[in-house]
Amino acid sequence: MKFPRCDQSPAWGALQAHYEAAGRSFDLRQAFATEPDRFADWSLRSPEVFADLSKNRIDAAALKLLLQLAQDCGLESQREAMFAGEAINHTEGRAVLHTALRAPAGSGLHGAEVQASLERMLAFADSVPAAGFTDVVHIGIGGSDLGPAMVVQALQAYGRPGIKLHFVSNVDGHDLAPVLQALNPASTLFVIASKTFTTQETLANALAAKAWFQAAGGTDIAKHFVATSSNTQAAGAFGITTTFGFWDWVGGRYSLWSVIGLPIAIAIGGENFRALLAGANAMDEHFRSAPLAQNLPVLLALIDIWYRNFHGFTSRSVAPYHQGLKRLPAYLQQLEMESNGKGVDREGQALPYATSPVVWGEAGTNGQHAYFQMLHQGTDVIPVEFIAVKTPRFGVSGELLERLNDQHQKLLANCLAQSQALMQGKSVEEALGEKAPTASASLDAQTVARHRSFPGNRPSTTFVLDELSPRSLGALVALYEHRVFVSGALWGINSFDQWGVELGKALCSALLPRLVSGDVAGLDGSTAGLLKHLKA
Repeated sequence: MKFPRCDQSPAWGALQAHYEAAGRSFDLRQAFATEPDRFADWSLRSPEVFADLSKNRIDAAALKLLLQLAQDCGLESQREAMFAGEAINHTEGRAVLHTALRAPAGSGLHGAEVQASLERMLAFADSVPAAGFTDVVHIGIGGSDLGPAMVVQALQAYGRPGIKLHFVSNVDGHDLAPVLQALNPASTLFVIASKTFTTQETLANALAAKAWFQAAGGTDIAKHFVATSSNTQAAGAFGITTTFGFWDWVGGRYSLWSVIGLPIAIAIGGENFRALLAGANAMDEHFRSAPLAQNLPVLLALIDIWYRNFHGFTSRSVAPYHQGLKRLPAYLQQLEMESNGKGVDREGQALPYATSPVVWGEAGTNGQHAYFQMLHQGTDVIPVEFIAVKTPRFGVSGELLERLNDQHQKLLANCLAQSQALMQGKSVEEALGEKAPTASASLDAQTVARHRSFPGNRPSTTFVLDELSPRSLGALVALYEHRVFVSGALWGINSFDQWGVELGKALCSALLPRLVSGDVAGLDGSTAGLLKHLKA
């Protein structure tokens, strides 16, 4: 079925007119002054995630038009096509069914085979501690690394004692070497994650790990190496006899819910892995059944389109105020930019509007001391996404627990203060009324005040989790997945292929032998010059 593109909807032109009439000059401070119920009207509780959208530069009129845009583009039908297993990844002829991986037993498409795969994977994961392994090295890249690494970091408080997880992804030997130097081969398990078992970086690291293991006297490859891959033949040639396969309808950046999540299950145990799936499934049901106007993934995506295509905001910063979520921005970079970083529509026609924003960020409060200067006073307006967790889980007691609980209040205060400061700003007059620090004698008070003023009216969204648990993390990640789907559906693009990464891979394969031979025939001047310089 063919669906209209967003710019083919009458709402598109109406949105442009509304932006010129009211959106461009929209002021958050004025909105809160004239809308006493703005927080209540623009906040929403979805499964496990509370969202405050009130500090976004949007009004009811814009939202009404954006909801009409979603209707015109057939969003609900596109959503149902995904859940029904239609081949919405049309350039590869594949269904997109990561939601089936977290459906409860006895439900969902491919239910029996999904549950069989899950049971086998979790049984193995729960057997790892008893097998004498103390360290697990997970070797993968992209979707086979970012999701598992992010979740294991986030759920450290739920980690099983006696097992330490290590993640290696970069083909640069500086990633693998320090990990191996600290390990005992006799108590180390390697998980090689590659759907095709042909990924260049992953195979290079896997072969290096195998060589290290054998050089240390290791002989039982079958015990110390397992694979999450659909290519059992290639894994077998490597020496691996335990392989966990999955399906072509599981995309790489949506695969942490599949056997690619094996390191997660090893780290937190089967019961907690099931809770992770249950949280994601709860968000799936919210996305599938909630009316569009009360549907959190939909609302977030509509605000994203409002910002990207009408306000012209080119990026979004993600600031999780929980150290466990420090890898979330990197995970979201792939999820959003690999999914929606497209320049043609489903028919292959060039798009006349922007798609994916640049997604970036750092855990608070570290980010405050790095890039927040630009957020507050820079020339670009960059919407910020704050993530706060009400109840910490430190795993300590006594006086240390009291101190860390006090620090958590400081962390939350910083989170609230930053979003407040972005919105409120500080006028030159307010800065003049403050006692300024000592400045150069050549600067008058007015000049100093201009340096100390903030424009304000800078938008942000705040998510609040009651705690960072397997269930709440599952819901949060699924929320982002569905948000990306909605944006792509309205932009009229295929969010589930990634041809943009293929050209570089092909050129790399062609250049690799030239780095040995030094042959530069037929290369462009820059590449030839760089290759000669590297060979000199």
